[in-house]
Amino acid sequence: MRDVAVIGVGMIKFGRYPEKTVPELAAQAILLALKDAGATMKDIELMTSGNLYQSNAMIGQRILQVIGQTGIPIINVANACATGSTAFREAYMSVASGAYDMALAVGSEQMGKMGLLGGGGGGGDPAYSTEGVLGSGLMPAVFGMAGVEHMRKYGTTQEQFAKVSVKNHKHSMHNPYSQYQTEVGLEDVLNARVVSWPNTLYMCCPTGDGAAAAIVCSMDKARQFTTKPIRIAASVLTSDPWTQRDLTMPDINTLTRNAAKEAYEKAGITPEDLDLIELHDCFATAEILHYENLGICGEGEAGRMIDEGATTVGGKIPVNASGGLLSKGHPLGATGVANVCEVVWHLRGEAGNRQVEGAKVGLAHVIGLGSACTIQVLEK
Repeated sequence: MRDVAVIGVGMIKFGRYPEKTVPELAAQAILLALKDAGATMKDIELMTSGNLYQSNAMIGQRILQVIGQTGIPIINVANACATGSTAFREAYMSVASGAYDMALAVGSEQMGKMGLLGGGGGGGDPAYSTEGVLGSGLMPAVFGMAGVEHMRKYGTTQEQFAKVSVKNHKHSMHNPYSQYQTEVGLEDVLNARVVSWPNTLYMCCPTGDGAAAAIVCSMDKARQFTTKPIRIAASVLTSDPWTQRDLTMPDINTLTRNAAKEAYEKAGITPEDLDLIELHDCFATAEILHYENLGICGEGEAGRMIDEGATTVGGKIPVNASGGLLSKGHPLGATGVANVCEVVWHLRGEAGNRQVEGAKVGLAHVIGLGSACTIQVLEK
């Protein structure tokens, strides 16, 4: 495999755009990424398109019809919440293998106010459904239960989970691409409506619309376009290993732990080498769990990490400087590429008032239940 670099990124502000189509949203992000790279569609040899809710509608081809059909290969990707990040990895693999010199990855989604989501997308025999009989597969319930289990094992408190929401909302105040730029206090979070205990309303990510894009190419070619290529040191995709079936407590940890181990080995780094992380905080409880899953602290130490401010911008290892999914938003197909955009901006020193000073190595993480986990390690 040869060295691959990100040379251009672009995203639109996450929010709600009922007047626009998904291809129109995605096209905006692509044009921003092309401009950032100093490239044109004529330079692109392959496109990967991540979109979950229109995955059976040739979404990538429809996007290119908006900005100019080129006849290049298009790979449409759907992989739950990891849809966009899987599209990014497919673009990376296409270039790393030597099959193509330059590829475009785009993630897009239009969810509006979609409400509560479940895992797996249905399709099973309703006669065997355990929903409401043995717990719930709705996402707030799954991540609520995971938080409660962490409380039982380590004594983590609801207040510590709430501090994640306070931190990420504060970070989002400096991110013009964030769906919400609203600072909330600890009491605001704790006193908000409970969605699935211990997560209150501010501890749950919103649904919405959005798009993000990234241009990747071989390192040799990258220097023709930019003096600031961002090297992809590792790009990993995992799924759950076989375990005994547990109908009441889905495992949301093992696939991230396996992906992190593989990513660190491929990149030749340890968690201590990271300068920033964008991780999958679909719920505040998830962020706490992933501190330990990614190895940035020991077992049961995540609560103390948030208490000490270690994951705040300016702290030991800033997490979700963008505002995270909790505030930046979580249009499923766009999220994984948007996380890459955020890390790239920090490594190039272009993240404005939320900049992690001196950042040299960053990690972008996404999980999709069902299951898929991606980790991209990027370095300047």
